[in-house]
Amino acid sequence: MTEGRPPAAGSAPLWERDAEIAAVLQALDGLCADRSSAGGLLVFRGEAGLGKTALLAETRRMAERRGCAVWSARGAETLRSVPFHVLRQLLRPVLLSLPPEEAREYLGDWYDIAGPALGITDPRGDNADPQYVRDGLVAVVRRLARREWPLVLLLDDAHWADQETLRWLAAFAERLDEVSVLVVVTSRPGDTGGDGARPLDAVAAAGHGIGNLSALTPDATAGLTRATLGRHADDAFCREVWAVTAGNPYDTVELLAKVRDREIQPVEARAGELRALNRTARGGGLVDRLQDLGLEATRFAWAAAILGTGITAGMVARLAAMEEGLARNCAELLCSARILTRPGPGTGAERDGDELEFVHPLIATAVYDSIPPGVCTAMHGVAAQIITGLGRGAAEAARHLLKVHPDDDEELVGQLREAAREHLAVGAPDAARRCLERALEEPPRPEVYAHVLYELGCATLLTHPAGTIDQLRSALGMPGLDGDDRVDAVVRLSQALLHNDQLEEAVRTVEAEAARHEAGPVRLRLQAFQFMWEGIHGETVAPARSRRLAELASTCTGRDNAERALLILRGFDAMTHGESADAVLELCDRALVNGRLAPGLGWTDTEWGMELLLMLGSAYACTDRLDRAESLFAEARRVYTSAGWRGVHLSLANAFLGLAYRRQGRLRDAESTLREGLALAERVGRRLPLYWSSVCGLVDTLLARGRVGEAWSVAERYGFAPPYPSTIVLPDIRSVRGRLLLAAGRTGEGIGELEAAEKTAVSRGGHNPVLAPWSVDLAKALAGPDPARAAQVAADARRQAERFGTDTAMGEALRCAAALETGERAVRLAARAVAHLEASPCQYEHAAARVEYGIAARSVTELTRGLDLARACGADGLADRAAEALEAVRGPR
Repeated sequence: MTEGRPPAAGSAPLWERDAEIAAVLQALDGLCADRSSAGGLLVFRGEAGLGKTALLAETRRMAERRGCAVWSARGAETLRSVPFHVLRQLLRPVLLSLPPEEAREYLGDWYDIAGPALGITDPRGDNADPQYVRDGLVAVVRRLARREWPLVLLLDDAHWADQETLRWLAAFAERLDEVSVLVVVTSRPGDTGGDGARPLDAVAAAGHGIGNLSALTPDATAGLTRATLGRHADDAFCREVWAVTAGNPYDTVELLAKVRDREIQPVEARAGELRALNRTARGGGLVDRLQDLGLEATRFAWAAAILGTGITAGMVARLAAMEEGLARNCAELLCSARILTRPGPGTGAERDGDELEFVHPLIATAVYDSIPPGVCTAMHGVAAQIITGLGRGAAEAARHLLKVHPDDDEELVGQLREAAREHLAVGAPDAARRCLERALEEPPRPEVYAHVLYELGCATLLTHPAGTIDQLRSALGMPGLDGDDRVDAVVRLSQALLHNDQLEEAVRTVEAEAARHEAGPVRLRLQAFQFMWEGIHGETVAPARSRRLAELASTCTGRDNAERALLILRGFDAMTHGESADAVLELCDRALVNGRLAPGLGWTDTEWGMELLLMLGSAYACTDRLDRAESLFAEARRVYTSAGWRGVHLSLANAFLGLAYRRQGRLRDAESTLREGLALAERVGRRLPLYWSSVCGLVDTLLARGRVGEAWSVAERYGFAPPYPSTIVLPDIRSVRGRLLLAAGRTGEGIGELEAAEKTAVSRGGHNPVLAPWSVDLAKALAGPDPARAAQVAADARRQAERFGTDTAMGEALRCAAALETGERAVRLAARAVAHLEASPCQYEHAAARVEYGIAARSVTELTRGLDLARACGADGLADRAAEALEAVRGPR
């Protein structure tokens, strides 16, 4: 037998658990073998009463015998609405045992990010990005695991854990290969609903071992019966114990304890009494047994079930309006009746020496469900008052406030709104949403109702743009939201529509609101957003719109942020249509103050949003001012990282910084940055515009590196194919898709994609040959099947490049022209391309031009320089091509 064979009835739930015990032993051996060993995750699932908690207790015993630190926590059905509740049980004791200065020094930058979620420090701002908080909590546990090795984390009843803990657990499970810690999780199958099911499924999928616990066999039940009651228990009695309990270990232990307490002889003649006796273990039988203990004990148990956690005689006495001495007597009575118990040492939760808990979650649920509805609601209300009176804050009282019946209570609405703000400050938008939805049920006063709807709509704006749209629309359709709040709600709604790929609705939303206002700063702001959303439309932009924007921007001097916004929008519009790059730069520079972003136009300022600054940086990137573009996008990443915004904002910052690196020819940096942006985008949701930016940039960068197979794999994995989003994607999505198809040998499809890009450019009234370089690739692809058409496309590309006027545009157009020629003319055009691209900041294009010139001129010098440049850029495919050409020019040695 293994170490897991129970020696006595006290370990009854471990009967027939040899396989599970062996899995734990193996995982502990691996954990303790070496500090560098990978972590482990075991998941044990089973119905209520099958011994999951006992298995964790045995795991603790075995781990502590090996010198492991063991921290544990347990979910609770009545506490699922409390954000980070289970995680706080797990981590707070060890963090609070450290002096504050040591904890802050040890956790570093993560202290201010994860600390508020764990309740060890106050929030530092209004809203915290839940993804960043989750990352911070993962980092905290990783650091603590290194400090406390070997460390074992036990999570019981994970099906009842709060959503925030489950999402942390799923994220942590993905990183277990990097940290030496053993995590053991128990849950019931099918008991997790809603948003909690997905992360728990992810945890199960990441588990190194999953055990589905089964009921005891008749033989095991007989062995347990005889171990408890004596070897003289006869076969018929033992069989009836199994039949009555269906082999459920919890029910079996409870039944045998009652048999022993009542001194029932374990013989066939008394077996008929077992069924009635078993009914008292749970459900209605348990309630009857509780009522038999008296009214005071019942009230005490009800109050304990309402509290759910932090159960002490003192707290129960206050909630049940009971004298404290009587409360202590009730506690002892309930402990004797095996309804309550005192927690054992080292359970991982904070204890004050007087704390109680229910013997089993089944008992807690049965007691809570037995409370008359009116009494239950009233007791939750009293509990909320007690917690608020103790100064613990609205967030802690919120789980009780959520249970109070709606009653037109103005104070309750205020408390729930405050709780929502507190939840948002620690990175728990789902908890905030629940509070605000409950506040609407009260309901709020008419003049407050729209404001609550507005707050509800904004609760998940950072991570779930689609979730804000209905609430904000409803808020705007009601009286009460006026002035700056209304305008801000309109802007936020339009941003949510944009990021949900509903661009036309975003335009109509701000256009309609602008029409409601007289000329002035408010109307100008709304007009700026209308122009902004129209300007990033990926298909058509009416020429009249560009004329109106040009006329409006011509009156702007940059004296305030509304005028600066219009200058940026006009500069971006001119850039996308391929107007003079010098004019674009002049407009963008006028929008700055001493070369820097104006106050109120920063990356985290909410009045204007990040989209405007992304347009500014893009205009610089496509006019050969990559130094300014990189500076802007790097600042965005730094600011968002520091502020803890790890959703839409940081994803786009990485995508656009990757674009700047790609344009510079820093292909390795571009790839790593774009992959980071893509990982963040996946957390927000696929098929959104921000997702396309990262995927498109990564495919483009991989093609530049010569890794066609990997680029195709990325495209297939992430759905890089039609239908495309309605917004402009940088780099141009059809140009990149067409180039990918050509590189993969699917020439006809590639030409079709590039011709579709051409049609889009025509519908927009012109294009920037750097922003949308379809013409260069299209001309080269048509050179064989349709040389006349290829020549026409190349000639148009040169005219467009001359109009735009940057060295990059001219160099790329000349490279295209050279590719269509032969002999000396090809050499001359290639030399002119090199001259332009050498003066541009785009080193990959410069390297490609050098290699092409070297091939045309059969120049060892040019090929060598091109090879060196390609290697410096990380363009492996281009470097291979240069090396082969160099070998061919040099000839046999």
